[in-house]
Amino acid sequence: MQALGLALSPRFFALTSAALVTLLFLALAAAGAAPSVAAALWTGAALFGALAALGVYDLVQTRHAVLRNYPIAAHLRFILEEIRPEMRQYFFESETDGLPFSRTQRAVVYQRAKMVLDKRPFGTLRDTNAPGYEWLRHSMAPKPVATEGFRITVGGPDCARPCSLSVFNISAMSFGALSANAVRALNRGAALGGFAHDTGEGGLSPYHREGGDIVWEIGSGYFGCRTAEGRFDPETFRSVAANDQIKMIEIKLSQGAKPGHGGVLPGSKVTAEIAAIRGVEPGRDCVSPAAHSAFSTPLELVAFIAWLRDLSGGKPVGFKLCVGHPWEFLGVCKAMVETGLYPDFIVVDGMEGGTGAAPLEFADHLGAPMREGLVFVRNALIGIDARERVRIGCSGKIVNSFDIARAMALGADWCNAARGFMFALGCIQSMSCHTDCCPTGVATQDPTRSRALVVADKTERVRRYHAAMLHALAELVAAAGLEHPKDLAPEHFSRRISAEESKTFAELYPALKRGELLTGADDPRWRDLWASGSADTFSPAVAVA
Repeated sequence: MQALGLALSPRFFALTSAALVTLLFLALAAAGAAPSVAAALWTGAALFGALAALGVYDLVQTRHAVLRNYPIAAHLRFILEEIRPEMRQYFFESETDGLPFSRTQRAVVYQRAKMVLDKRPFGTLRDTNAPGYEWLRHSMAPKPVATEGFRITVGGPDCARPCSLSVFNISAMSFGALSANAVRALNRGAALGGFAHDTGEGGLSPYHREGGDIVWEIGSGYFGCRTAEGRFDPETFRSVAANDQIKMIEIKLSQGAKPGHGGVLPGSKVTAEIAAIRGVEPGRDCVSPAAHSAFSTPLELVAFIAWLRDLSGGKPVGFKLCVGHPWEFLGVCKAMVETGLYPDFIVVDGMEGGTGAAPLEFADHLGAPMREGLVFVRNALIGIDARERVRIGCSGKIVNSFDIARAMALGADWCNAARGFMFALGCIQSMSCHTDCCPTGVATQDPTRSRALVVADKTERVRRYHAAMLHALAELVAAAGLEHPKDLAPEHFSRRISAEESKTFAELYPALKRGELLTGADDPRWRDLWASGSADTFSPAVAVA
């Protein structure tokens, strides 16, 4: 009786119905129906029989309790869960609340990349009285809009071959994370637009050699310049760095997506092509350690920077990091002062960045956001009187020109974007970068998927996006009464603290005086932090409160 009661309960309605319909079709087919009718009955019996078999399997499997309680019917729940992100994005998400990038943010990239109308009607969609709202102050005497692309020169006094760099460039994304067609389109677009393309730590691939200026990123795996044991190989580095397309060398200490975390590319994904590019064995796990083996102290780091500058023939060399323990960076600053060896640039990566996959805890809670990291690095360099010789780049959710202007006001000399340029390539934020199932062919190594990305078309989109961003930036700078974004300062921006109060960035992020850390900072917090840094070790020199 219990079994009969379960069979007739609502929970088992789908399974019971499938079984009864199967039996009914079998009985009718066996009753001698006309051949054409019998064929249809046998087909129906097969279909409903398969459905009934699925229900029986649901009853006996042990992984999903919901399927055991709701055979067949519970599969609808899994289907809806699978398509939930797409349904939310296309039908329920507002213009401004999508994450990690809203529809408004994505749309402006698409429109600029396609060179279609990117204006907005009827006023802002943002609540200008809400805490966190930010704006740029404009001038009563605006300047003419600049027509030349904004550029800066990177290279300190020790650099024999300084680099002219756009204020907006492509951030680090490796071949392997991106498809070959995506990398080719990015580099061709950079060549046409006169801006730079960071290789990511995966090394300089053949697909980066389309004429665009290259920032060669050297990670802890030393891909493209490593020994068989995975250590840094100076002669291989010298050979690759001699390439005229490479304009700068960037040592990756950490990245925003997962600072302090190594990585493993499984051997099954290490194809002969990727193995040749990275200098590893095909078919074997490709390991990126969490820490570098070429240095282990701040003094060794600055010496390594100077060595790479010499090996590269005097090209600008710097490092990228997501700011973590402040005493570690201040230890590097002390090493600079002690040795006179300075990087040509530092790139501050915010923890909100990241095109690749990362553990949830790392993506959500590890490392400093770009703004805090950028302000800290700017102040530290001012405090040791090195800001004039060390350029600062930054990356972390830069998709429109206000993002660039704001970052430059807080201390950046240039900005990098990864996901913004992915949108220009056609990325639809499907959140499937780590699955090799990218629907637009951007973040996949599946050739049947990457063929959808037509290099010639996407090259133009990359170029147009960059050009439109610089034009919009020029309009913002002119409206503020300035001639170059390097003139933007913290006092030009305001942030709403509450419905009744707002503060300038100068008030929110006070700057140190030039050389203040060397002579003794007025702020006791900075004095304590400076005392905690050591040139001899990345550990704190004194106990940190």
